[in-house]
Amino acid sequence: MGRGGPPSRKRGCLVAFLEQMARWLPERVVANAEMGALLGCDAEWIRNVSGIEERRFAAPEETTVHMAVEAARQCLADAGIRPSDIGYLLCSCGSGERRFPGPAASIASALGCVEIPAIDLPLASAGALVALDLARDLAPRYGRVLVVATEKMSTVALTQPLERGVSMLFGDGAGACIVSPDKGRLQIVDSLVASDGQFADDLALPFASPLSMNGRSVILHASRKIPRAISMLLERNGLRPSDAAAYVMHQANLNLIWKVADALEVASERFFTNIARYGNTSSASLLIAAAELMDSNPPQPGQYAVLTAFGAGYQWGAMLLRAA
Repeated sequence: MGRGGPPSRKRGCLVAFLEQMARWLPERVVANAEMGALLGCDAEWIRNVSGIEERRFAAPEETTVHMAVEAARQCLADAGIRPSDIGYLLCSCGSGERRFPGPAASIASALGCVEIPAIDLPLASAGALVALDLARDLAPRYGRVLVVATEKMSTVALTQPLERGVSMLFGDGAGACIVSPDKGRLQIVDSLVASDGQFADDLALPFASPLSMNGRSVILHASRKIPRAISMLLERNGLRPSDAAAYVMHQANLNLIWKVADALEVASERFFTNIARYGNTSSASLLIAAAELMDSNPPQPGQYAVLTAFGAGYQWGAMLLRAA
């Protein structure tokens, strides 16, 4: 990939739909006052630098598999389909409880999805978007693809030594989405994903060590690469940023979301946010936010929406949807 960004190309005439979305959040609410007392910083400072007011922490028994299964069961129930109707499962998780196997196979087994492919994508932050991009290709071959993203980031946030600029950010949760080859609420029109491993060390979670993050590098690259990816995606589909009725972005930092809105010259009101209530749930945040948008203020038939994410790797991209 050159310095100009990912190649601007469309992948044939693939047809796939987001049929249903759901999310699951732990009950325990951890407000900034509690985190501030733990980290030795002011609750208002946390809100000002991140936009976060509270986050959810899972109980010890609420593993990444548990959270994913809860979100997936809700998704299947809302769609009115059986586990046997799922032909493929993709799971994004960067905070699993063990090195291998990842959560995917355990999730499929718990749901009763018998002997289907169940693949793990250990991609922090951007993993749900990459999974949806892959599901778009897989659905015409395998039928319905269940995409889940589940993260127990509280274990990362509370790893010693605590670092206030990192520990304050994270929360736990899971999201799920069914990608169908023939019907759904949102058609996947096009998608674009990219990576640049030159900066892999700037956002990394080593084994048995705290998360390492060069915050300046992350914000700099995300604030440039996300608007560029969105612009390229829209341009090759004959659209402008103002043509999208809604944007859903990985909920990393509220100030970053506003930077992206400004770069695209799009009103901030078009960017759905829930980071104030849930914090940064890494790759789960995109599906959690998209599910909430569809429940509260879904795009109307014919309107466009954009999903976008940036994360460790660096990995980033965008997806264009049209309401059916």
